[in-house]
Amino acid sequence: MERREKFQTSSGIELPNDFNRENSHFDYEKDLGNAGEYPFTRGVRPNMYRGKFWTMRQYAGFASAVESNARYKYLLSQGTTGLSVAFDLPTQIGLDSDDPLSAGEVGKVGVAIDSLEDMLTLFDGIPLDKVSTSMTINATASTLLCLYLAVARQQNVSFDKVNGTIQNDILKEYIARGTYIYPPKPSLRLITDTFAFCAAEVPNWNTISISGYHIREAGSTAAQEIAFTLADGIAYVDAAISVGLEVDKFAPRLSFFFNSHNNLLEEVAKFRAARRLWAKIMRDRFKALNPKSMMLRFHTQTAGSTLTAQQPEVNIVRTTIQALAAVLGGTQSLHTNSMDEALALPTETAARIALRTQQVIAHESGVADLVDALAGSYAIEEITNQLEQKALEYIEKIDAMGGMLKAIENGYPQREIQEAAYDYQRAVEKQEEIVVGVNRFQIEESETIPIQRVNEAIEREQTERLRAVRAKRDAEKAENALVRLGEAAAGTQNLLPLILDCVENHVTVGEISHKLRKVWGEYREAVTV
Repeated sequence: MERREKFQTSSGIELPNDFNRENSHFDYEKDLGNAGEYPFTRGVRPNMYRGKFWTMRQYAGFASAVESNARYKYLLSQGTTGLSVAFDLPTQIGLDSDDPLSAGEVGKVGVAIDSLEDMLTLFDGIPLDKVSTSMTINATASTLLCLYLAVARQQNVSFDKVNGTIQNDILKEYIARGTYIYPPKPSLRLITDTFAFCAAEVPNWNTISISGYHIREAGSTAAQEIAFTLADGIAYVDAAISVGLEVDKFAPRLSFFFNSHNNLLEEVAKFRAARRLWAKIMRDRFKALNPKSMMLRFHTQTAGSTLTAQQPEVNIVRTTIQALAAVLGGTQSLHTNSMDEALALPTETAARIALRTQQVIAHESGVADLVDALAGSYAIEEITNQLEQKALEYIEKIDAMGGMLKAIENGYPQREIQEAAYDYQRAVEKQEEIVVGVNRFQIEESETIPIQRVNEAIEREQTERLRAVRAKRDAEKAENALVRLGEAAAGTQNLLPLILDCVENHVTVGEISHKLRKVWGEYREAVTV
């Protein structure tokens, strides 16, 4: 008698007793090819990690810029090779720390950034021409990028030496996360303005990280994560082309952000399928000629939704499996979650263990010594093929609806994710899916692990700093910069130079966002019954 009635992946791919040459079919030249060559199934570089390891990032940010700066310096001293900035909720939705709506949220889930002074403090002693920085920010991404560039200027670092990524993916906010501000059309304008500005001024910056991570965290399957992420990507490319940008001018700086979940083989196959499908989309649909336009380069984060408050040390094991899947799948950078994140923001010790997990995989496991080590496995190739096909079927449905914007307005991806999340939760409750320590192998837990707590005084101190910035800035220059931004927002001019002028005149994140709200309005999600 078998453990369960049927064996299948999260995407409903049926698993036979074994995959073999009778039930798995692939063509090496057409489906795989060599690493670094179209269709990039096996990776975007010919030697992958033999040249250099993936960028080891640890997503961090809490309380004030001073405390986050100290954490960044600690992580860099421990071997992190790239920074990844978490912002608090007010910063994400364009509210200053002294806004009444920010009460109770300042510095809680990330660092509070109100002005250039905060950004200068955040990167104090960290040379921006020596680190790669990823910023998880969407609705206010253009403003935070301009703040980062203003810091580079103060450090006398030219924009062409600045390297990093902004998430800048507003469509998935409408689908799965909710930190949007403006309606879709002006939001897409900010994104395409960023594409154009960076293509001309900041050539080594990744202007968007098209994110499946939050789609998966909301409960999607692996196939849905591929499909909805790439459909968002198609919408961004369409939007850029519609405003006159040439595909091969901006597409090489597009990047992606995926989740790495628990099913190791399905996750490895997911990354390979996404890479192959995107290459086909860019070549065949958008007629890209530059191979770099066809490369799906991506950052990975291990799955926060799989972390448990029960027996939190077991999360180290989950994270290790997920990180291994990302490496075997060919990620370009990786964040490993800390064991205590189901309880609070990570402690220094937990963050160090998470980083050490990556370092052990890199230096001790041997998996980084070969390119696409699982290539040719009957199981891997068949699951890759089936995931690609399932994702393509979703994309074709979305195309038939008129594209991703229309699909979002109709609530299609939201409903699909909700149904998948419901099915999984029902399976957990029936013990058809086992979560160790939650619905099986429970123990009486008396010990608690140390957790990070944000001092409640942070909000008051941050508000005082913000008021001091407003008091000492040149009020007339700040107001004039804001007026020019508002006038440009009502027209068609690229907004990035005007936002940069605002932040360099110490206009705050909230003031910039409020000015754009006045011109564009705010988005309100339609209630469907």
